[in-house]
Amino acid sequence: MMKKMTIGEVKSSFSFFVPIQVRYSDIDGYLHVNNGIYFNYFEHARAAYLYKVCDWDIMTLGTVVANVNIDYFTPIHAHDSPVVYIKCTHVGNSSFVLEQVVLGQTHDGEEKIFAKASTTMVCIDMKTMKPVPVPKEYASKMKNSSSVAG
Repeated sequence: MMKKMTIGEVKSSFSFFVPIQVRYSDIDGYLHVNNGIYFNYFEHARAAYLYKVCDWDIMTLGTVVANVNIDYFTPIHAHDSPVVYIKCTHVGNSSFVLEQVVLGQTHDGEEKIFAKASTTMVCIDMKTMKPVPVPKEYASKMKNSSSVAG
C-alpha cells in the first residue's frame, strides 16, 4: 500500500488537478462508484495533465500504461465532487511515473481522500509502436510542474 497523504499534503504538493463529474452510470449495485471506473478518472486526468502541462503531441509521441497501482480509501458516491490531483514523481529513459490522488467533497461537504494511484507510463513512437526516450522538453515541464505548490 502506498503512503496515505493528508488533505493538506495533497493540496500543497500537487499543482495540477482536474475536477471529475460522477455519472450515474459510474455507480454500481453497492451505490458507490465501481472500482474499475477509477481507472477512467485517472486516465482522464493523465490526458489533461500531459496536454496542458507538457503540450504533448500524442499523434507523434504516444504513451502507454505499463503499470497502475491503486489504493482505495473511501467510496465515492453519486453526489460527491471528486477532483484528481496529479504530478510526475520520476522520469526515466523511456518511462515516467505519475502520482494521482482523488480528493474531494462528499455530499455532506466533508473533504476526503477517496483513492491514490501510481502509474508508470512508457513513451512510444506512434509509427513503430516501440518505446522511445521521454523528450527532454516534456521531462523538464513535468519536473517543473511537480515542484510548484498549489
